[in-house]
Amino acid sequence: MNTQTRYLAPGTATSIFNRVVAGLTRAGISVWGSRILRVRGRSSGEWRSTPVNLLTHDGERYLVAPRGHAQWVRNMRVAGGGELLVGRRVERFEAIELPDAAKPAVLRAYLERWKFEVGVFFDGVGPDASDAELLDIAPGYPVFRIASS
Repeated sequence: MNTQTRYLAPGTATSIFNRVVAGLTRAGISVWGSRILRVRGRSSGEWRSTPVNLLTHDGERYLVAPRGHAQWVRNMRVAGGGELLVGRRVERFEAIELPDAAKPAVLRAYLERWKFEVGVFFDGVGPDASDAELLDIAPGYPVFRIASS
């Protein structure tokens, strides 16, 4: 699979899990850092939403796309930012996509925190992987640094 276009569609179990997490997050209960990401569609301009895990690492906040180049990633690249929601709290932000060379430490931190949930999407690469292994998979895992707007 080409890492530049890598995308793993969610199955039925994942869709159900995502709906539960999204419902709790909308109700104001963050599950292990969950947020609802809202970003404008690149063609329609309409708001699109999906549950995400917000990672804090070395004082910065990141969104990692464990499934690859998903629709929210493509929309984020065009929109340049969006909104993160927990309950009624809305945070607008700008997103800066990281180059592959800057991803290994963030991917490692993401896997340390959520491997139980997303490890299956990393094809056996875990938080104990070398920087070289993480750099090798980096093109298939978009990462955005979150900056307040």
